[in-house]
Amino acid sequence: MSKPALTAAVTHVFQSGGYFAGLDYAALMQALYGVGPDLGEVQALRLADAVRMFDGARLALYKNPKISLSYAEYTFQPLFLDEITLPDGTVIPERPAHLDIDEFIADMWNKGICFGIDVAAVKAAMLSPKADRITFATDLEPENGKDAFVVEVSSDLHRSDAPKARADGRIDLQSFQNRFPQIKADVRLLKKEPSVPGLPGFDLAGRRTEPAPPKDLTLRFLAGEGTEAKTFEDGEYLVSTREGFLSVDAKSSRISITDKIISLEGVSGRTTGNLQLAGAYEEYGDVQEQRDVTGSDITVHGNVYGNIHSRGGTVVLDKNLVSGSVHNVAGNINIAGVASNSVIHAVNGAVTIQRAENCVISGVNVKIEEASNCEIIGDGVLISVAEGCAIAGRNVEVESAGPRRRTEMIIYVLVKDVTQFDQEIAELEARVAAFAQANADSQQEIDRISALPDVRRYLALAAKLRTQELVLTPEQGQFLRKIATAVAEEIKAIQKHKLDLQVGQTQHTLLSERLARVIEQKVEAAGIARCGLHMASGETLVRTMPFVADTAALRQLPPKDLKQRLRGTPSGGQLLFADSAGALDWHLDPRLRPASP
Repeated sequence: MSKPALTAAVTHVFQSGGYFAGLDYAALMQALYGVGPDLGEVQALRLADAVRMFDGARLALYKNPKISLSYAEYTFQPLFLDEITLPDGTVIPERPAHLDIDEFIADMWNKGICFGIDVAAVKAAMLSPKADRITFATDLEPENGKDAFVVEVSSDLHRSDAPKARADGRIDLQSFQNRFPQIKADVRLLKKEPSVPGLPGFDLAGRRTEPAPPKDLTLRFLAGEGTEAKTFEDGEYLVSTREGFLSVDAKSSRISITDKIISLEGVSGRTTGNLQLAGAYEEYGDVQEQRDVTGSDITVHGNVYGNIHSRGGTVVLDKNLVSGSVHNVAGNINIAGVASNSVIHAVNGAVTIQRAENCVISGVNVKIEEASNCEIIGDGVLISVAEGCAIAGRNVEVESAGPRRRTEMIIYVLVKDVTQFDQEIAELEARVAAFAQANADSQQEIDRISALPDVRRYLALAAKLRTQELVLTPEQGQFLRKIATAVAEEIKAIQKHKLDLQVGQTQHTLLSERLARVIEQKVEAAGIARCGLHMASGETLVRTMPFVADTAALRQLPPKDLKQRLRGTPSGGQLLFADSAGALDWHLDPRLRPASP
């Protein structure tokens, strides 16, 4: 029989004036509602010893219960049967009466309490000589099921915050063993455990109360970049589709495997310790004091108070750098906020800062909106406002510059030392000038001799004879030979000076060409050197600073040495500007030898 049919049958017995003698109430509840101990698989469930009719005289012993919203109360007290006279005249005096649990269950059923009677409590109250009101029946609250959830199935998901062991066996208390786990491809990360439905409850009337449905989850909603949900024979899993670093979004709980490590907790001794990272890193928290972050393509959205070391890519600081340092071997450094009391060094990249105070800054190209009390060096330096700074560069452009309190404002234009060319140029210029003078002297002597009357007449006749403008008779030829004999010495002198002039002109041409080549080599070696100061808003000095090696050697000086080099007493160089107002637009002309300082 179905449970509703079986319940109707039991109700029919009770409403027909019967009751179950020797009733197993727990078995009855299990049979009708499925509540109570599991009785196992049985062919027939024994409920009672017999079905008996309810004596009308005893029915009056059972009073109405007090039924509340979720429970029922009954007052138990000593009872007596009234005195009765039998037909034969025998008088049976008043006598004690005792309630029966089986009768009680039947009477309560007919009064609407079909579920939840505490049989043990009722039996104890029936046997008690004292009157007592007890709660004898209660509703059964529904039992909520279990929501669907995920379990970790990969040990790779777990971080190791144990102190890091160094190669020499010592323990580094500043670093964690494995703060950011690296995941291989095709690894099962999470498994979905399905939801489990709850158990229904019942009120005193036996009406079913359904539990709240358990919550399900969609595993694919947890799949971020580099992961996906897959169904296998033994269940549904979240699986990695690529190799990379594990990242969990705290808001959405999405799990991603990316090339970049993304952290939301900041870098400190409590959260991460010092970091040695193989890939890119993005941090949304702060980097605390004395913390080191080593990696590449490092982005920090919070403030940085520690040290950033990048092997390449771009270092981006969205906020401020305070009493820390940033070093990038092969890339740029961008600081959107304020850099204060810090060291910023891009070995082979550009540095861009919104505002810098009391910093040492070096890079191939440096661009700063506002700088005060800073030491700055780069091949190209572009600053909007500079106060109390020491700046050095090959190509320097400053919109406004001036001192700050007692700190002077000085700009050095880096000029490569090419004096090794100057001596050779001077020697070549002297030799070219000497040959020019000798050639001029030879030409002058040729002109003087050629102007003598006899020489002039002879040269004119000789020229006409060569062009056949004139034909001489034998007598005229004899006369010409006499003239030639008379000016023979002068003609020899003219020939000698012409030969000297030819040799001199050749040497002059060769030396001039060589001089031009050496000057071109000097210009190429010197490169570009320029300074553009748009406005001096206080005492400002601009000097040249000769250097021998590449500017990279200057940029790679330790911060202390760089400060000493830029703030120390100038040695050599040329003073270009020294005024409290005005402007300067200076370009290097390597063709000119520098004046003495």
